[in-house]
Amino acid sequence: MLSFEQKLAIIESFAELERKDVSLGRVNFQYPGSVHDKKNVVYHLHPNGNGFVYAGLLPDCPADDKGFVNIRDLPEHELRSLIADSIRSLSTAAEPAQASGQPRSERWTGTGNQSLTLKFEDDFWYIFAGLNLDSVFETYEEAVEYLQEEGFSRS
Repeated sequence: MLSFEQKLAIIESFAELERKDVSLGRVNFQYPGSVHDKKNVVYHLHPNGNGFVYAGLLPDCPADDKGFVNIRDLPEHELRSLIADSIRSLSTAAEPAQASGQPRSERWTGTGNQSLTLKFEDDFWYIFAGLNLDSVFETYEEAVEYLQEEGFSRS
């Protein structure tokens, strides 16, 4: 396991991140260039080596319900890669329309082969269960958070 100092050195090597000291000796690192509501890339890095990196916009990344991955036991190459991917994901706005002009659409699956469709239309994100409207959200992030809380994952 990397020490607090080693993790700090790795994180500080990303010039685009800003350090924010918080309580109990913990440190956050924010990405001010984020095009999303989320700014924290590294959250509550603690002197004991525990901490979290935001991965809520990364497909196939085992994040908690708030979109964070625990970095306590990550080796250096995985930590660097995760931070770089997080910054990249926060640098890119969710594309509301594909090049063809058709609305963006994603399929999400849950337990028991349940399937939902997330679609961007008319400046809103809609979740459909088949042809039935399930929910409506103003942002992609809110829709994804809802789907993850309900136990769904991107197909």
